[in-house]
Amino acid sequence: MPTLLVVDDHDDIREMMTLQLQRRGFSVVAARNGIEAVLAAANAAPALILMDVNMPELDGFEATMQIHQANAENRIPVIALTAYALPGDQARAIAAGCDAFHPKPVDFEKLIEQINGLIEATSTL
Repeated sequence: MPTLLVVDDHDDIREMMTLQLQRRGFSVVAARNGIEAVLAAANAAPALILMDVNMPELDGFEATMQIHQANAENRIPVIALTAYALPGDQARAIAAGCDAFHPKPVDFEKLIEQINGLIEATSTL
């Protein structure tokens, strides 16, 4: 069962995402901000990261860049999540090293397809 890292500064969103993903057979590690995300990615070695973009302290773009710099040889796929999608956010997410972009509210069926596709693509490298 793949481990996913869910990063969101809102407790209710993080808990809802965790429950939905666990129901679909994933193991979940959660982080409340970008700083925790960088540490959790190093400790848990997740198969994929669901990264909220807008967070205090260290935003999702910067956290993604730090995670990839720290673990360049074993790149973890990242899906950027945002409730306030602004023009250019998707381009910024890709430039920061995110592999996909998903607006909130989350469409879980679409998100699961994205997760499975990225994990499958990564495991065949």
